[in-house]
Amino acid sequence: TGHELGHKKEAFDRWMAKIVLAVVGYGHFFIEHNKGHHRDVATPMDPATSRMGENIYKFSTREIPGAFPRAWGLEEQRLSRRGQSVWSFDNEILQPMVITVVLYTLLLAFFGPNMLVFLPIQMAFGWWQLTSANYIEHYSLLHEKMADGRYEHQSHITRGTVPHRVNLDLFHLQRHSDH
Repeated sequence: TGHELGHKKEAFDRWMAKIVLAVVGYGHFFIEHNKGHHRDVATPMDPATSRMGENIYKFSTREIPGAFPRAWGLEEQRLSRRGQSVWSFDNEILQPMVITVVLYTLLLAFFGPNMLVFLPIQMAFGWWQLTSANYIEHYSLLHEKMADGRYEHQSHITRGTVPHRVNLDLFHLQRHSDH
C-alpha cells in the first residue's frame, strides 16, 4: 500500500505512503524507490533489482542495507539543490522517521515492554514484503549498456509482469509494468 500511494501525485496520498511505511520503520523506501530505483531499474546501480541466479536471501542482504544510504544520498542532493540542509524537516526521510519514533514510543508507553518483541517482528515482516515484491518483480532484468555509457530505456519487454498466482502476496502488483 505504501508503495502504491508513493506513486500518487496528490500530497495527501504521498503523506499516507510515508505514514504506512513509517509503521514498519521503512520510510526511506519512499525516496529510494521513486527517485533511485525508477531511474536505475535493471542496471547494476540498482540495489532493488534482483540478479539472475541470485536467491531472495542473498538479494535481501544487498537490497535492504543498500536502500537507506542510497535514499539519504538522493535526498541530500535534492535538498542541496534547493539550498536546504539535509537536517531540515523538508527531508522526506526524516518525516517518516519522526513518525516511526513517535509511534513506537507511544506503543511502548501504552503496551509496555512486550512491544520490544512485537515491533521488530512486524518491522521485519514489512521489510520482507517490500523486498519480496522487488525480488519477484525485477528478477533477472538487466538493461544493456549502450556505446555512450548509458543504459537502454525501459521497454514493455523488460518491465516485468509476474503471473496472477502471486497476486495475494503482492497486493495486486502482479502487473508491475502497469504501475
